[in-house]
Amino acid sequence: MRLETDTWGAKYFAEFQHSAFRLEVQPTYTMPAEQPNITRFLGGELTPPEGHNKAWHDTIRRNAETGRQMQRVRVVRIPPTDYQRYGFAWSIPGNVAAGEDVRILNATNTELDLPSFDFWLFDDQTAVRLNFRDDGTLASVELDDDPDLDEYYRWRNRALQAAMPFSEWDART
Repeated sequence: MRLETDTWGAKYFAEFQHSAFRLEVQPTYTMPAEQPNITRFLGGELTPPEGHNKAWHDTIRRNAETGRQMQRVRVVRIPPTDYQRYGFAWSIPGNVAAGEDVRILNATNTELDLPSFDFWLFDDQTAVRLNFRDDGTLASVELDDDPDLDEYYRWRNRALQAAMPFSEWDART
């Protein structure tokens, strides 16, 4: 079932009970709201003040404060894209500080049998697939009405096992 791309998150991030896991496999995301920051990052500007990504950080904090875990595995191939470098410098540190468990999976010389699409897995039972165009723009968001949960679990577990915490990745770059 297709979900509204602008509003689906409010429901799922407010209503999950225990866990929200995201697999990010796209090399670049072209999100209009991020473009000014990416341009500033690429221009050499310093990390923006604490209010950067405040709404998302508030969501992470609220969930962490109520014992709900948010995890993310970011698949990367070396050299990282400009978008990935932006994320490492400007986005991910704030997510981690807010309470999200972010891990990096270096897939440069590895085939891990992961999907070619991004997804969120909420409470190990609700799968939401994020479909992107080749240019990184979001094409659609779909609730998987009949998910093969065992497949989603395998993908999640494989990604988590092969990834390292962002703090370890950050120390290496």
